[in-house]
Amino acid sequence: MENQPLLFVDNPLSDPFNVLDREDSSLSWQDLLNNHSKLLMAILEPKTFLLKRINHAFEELTGINSQSVPIHHQNISLFDLLADVESSFPDQLYRRHLLPLVLRDVYGLSHNRWRFLDEPLVATFHSSFTTEPRHIQFWLRSQHLHVQRINPEFDEFADFKLHDIDPENLVLHPEWEQRLNLDNYQVTGQWLWEGLDVTNRELLQRLIGSLVDRESIFEEQKFQGLTQQMKSLFRSHGGILLSVQHEKIQLYRVKNHQIKQTTIASLDALESSHFLRAASRNDVLNIPDLQQDCPTNFERKLVSQGTRSMLLIPLVLEYQQDNVGSPSSQLMGMVAMLSDRRNNFDHLDISHGKKLIPALRTALRTANQLPFNSIHPAVEWRFREEAERRSWGLAPAPIIFEKVYPIYGISDIRGSSEERNHSVQKDLLEQYGLAIAVIQAVIKHQEIPFLQQLQLNLEEKSHRLASEVHVEDEVTAIEYLRQHLEIYFDYFQTLDEPIAQAIAHYRAACDNPHGSACTAREHYDYMILDITTRLRATWDRWQKKMQAIIPHYCDVEVTDGIDHMIYCGKSIHHKFSPFQLHALRYEQIRAVCDCARTCLNLKNDYDTTIEVTHLVLVQDITIDIYHDEQTEKNFDVRGSRDTRYEIVKKRIDKGRDLHTKNRITQPGMVTIVYSSDDELHEYRQYVYYLQREGWLDSTLESGTVEPLQGVTGLKFARIRVLPESPPTKIPMETIDQS
Repeated sequence: MENQPLLFVDNPLSDPFNVLDREDSSLSWQDLLNNHSKLLMAILEPKTFLLKRINHAFEELTGINSQSVPIHHQNISLFDLLADVESSFPDQLYRRHLLPLVLRDVYGLSHNRWRFLDEPLVATFHSSFTTEPRHIQFWLRSQHLHVQRINPEFDEFADFKLHDIDPENLVLHPEWEQRLNLDNYQVTGQWLWEGLDVTNRELLQRLIGSLVDRESIFEEQKFQGLTQQMKSLFRSHGGILLSVQHEKIQLYRVKNHQIKQTTIASLDALESSHFLRAASRNDVLNIPDLQQDCPTNFERKLVSQGTRSMLLIPLVLEYQQDNVGSPSSQLMGMVAMLSDRRNNFDHLDISHGKKLIPALRTALRTANQLPFNSIHPAVEWRFREEAERRSWGLAPAPIIFEKVYPIYGISDIRGSSEERNHSVQKDLLEQYGLAIAVIQAVIKHQEIPFLQQLQLNLEEKSHRLASEVHVEDEVTAIEYLRQHLEIYFDYFQTLDEPIAQAIAHYRAACDNPHGSACTAREHYDYMILDITTRLRATWDRWQKKMQAIIPHYCDVEVTDGIDHMIYCGKSIHHKFSPFQLHALRYEQIRAVCDCARTCLNLKNDYDTTIEVTHLVLVQDITIDIYHDEQTEKNFDVRGSRDTRYEIVKKRIDKGRDLHTKNRITQPGMVTIVYSSDDELHEYRQYVYYLQREGWLDSTLESGTVEPLQGVTGLKFARIRVLPESPPTKIPMETIDQS
């Protein structure tokens, strides 16, 4: 019995898919295989791959219910359950298994050293009991099938004369599988499919492969991908990476689909923590209940954010100093996997963590050696070249892009300082009014000269704040209330109910992270955030269109408004030509016009004096830029001529008309600053195009820019941006050429 084929005899006792009714309590090996084995098993119909029988492990993985409706009536193909196979794969797999059967049964050729059918395949199943896909390694057993040629006269292998070949000398040709005429063969029997869940092994292998490539783990897309893989492997809700350099700690984590970086002052801040305990042991450490064992402020903060258990994977570099003494070690960093459930991690997770340590250590060391993180895609290729050089131990070489054209623009929020001062003034007056109400309530209950003098002080300060607000008032005026009034609140509120109500109103106004009245400031902050968000979103939409013209470097800074700095040239992309330059310049002005339109209805949305101005700086002379690793900027300019452009960038938005002394930028208008007549001629053409598209008004204003410090000879042209409307054809002769 034991030597009989497993599935293909008539005796039901040898069928592992037959659940036996047994009177005794012991289980047969068939019961164990069907109901308790981790091995997934299925019987398939050849060619169609339809499921005929499945065991309990297969049911549990796929969620198929074969009890109410027999599986052979559900018409489910194995490949209906797989997530990552190409449409041609079933046919390829069928041909691969049919070929040796044809050689054996039709030509009498069989070889005990043909091993290609024993090669396991890996596929992805979507499991019914977890949201994460499961990776299954499987085999197809087809040796017991039998094949018969329907039309013996048709032989697709006639030219090989297979009947005359010795099986020991047979060499399988790759194209034979495709030669098979599938319609000319009758296959009898059923396939046995066997699978094994290797999800953890696959995740580990893929993680290690991602970690040891040459991309920096601090690149946003790479870091997010690694974080997601780690979360799947360890069944966690998140993770953090600590990188230690020169006793300083940088903490990296994914939040709102972005990398968030935080600096921890030094290792001393983690003294007595689980982190340093794991580092000193140089071993993976499981913290099953962090809430009950929380020795430092950092770990208490993790608990406040929902962490309940933690797995720490220390990355310690061991090395020998001068070949003498015992090895030394240095903490490079640490990975912390976090879970919102207690006792989430177990011995298997510890084992996985240990296997990942070499790859994690390599990835962190590589990333720390390369000062090139968050590099713009258009210039990433050059940084990768330099990273490759340095990985081979070569001396650093400067990263320079020569003869690039600068394209600069800015949308500036004008009047933001005055508006914020006004909001600070409103908040201070509100809080002082509430403070005076408290004092008045106390005096009404108990008239004391000291309180009367305190009321006079508060009223004097309130009158002064109503007339003017100084920069320091935002701090000093609030501090005065805390030191001279709020310290008495605990006593005051015991005196009388009206006093307690006045104090409650005061405290309600200050119940926020600032600890002071801040309604107006919050409104101001929201307004500025809303404006800059609109501007950034508008610019980003256009930037995608501009990148489609030619890849170029673009840096955007968001403060009170946004400004953009574009560099384009052949040294950045080899296909660059004057056509792409002019197309980019035109698209930039269109984008700035759209930013202006975004802000046209600002006063309708907010009761504010804030306005937004827009400027484009023209320079038709190329500059050289280089990456300075000693600064936080991605690029600096090189040479005195290039430095002049940087000076103009920093000061031009404050520029004034030489004759009228008015600011050259005006709300609702686009100002173009240029130096030469050739630049003006080029941009007049763009202005005409924009007028024809309905972006700009027909009247062009112009003038000379008042000399800036170290810069003279600049001129400007200014034109109003029109609200969005259907395109209007404007004849060239109607455009003001003054």
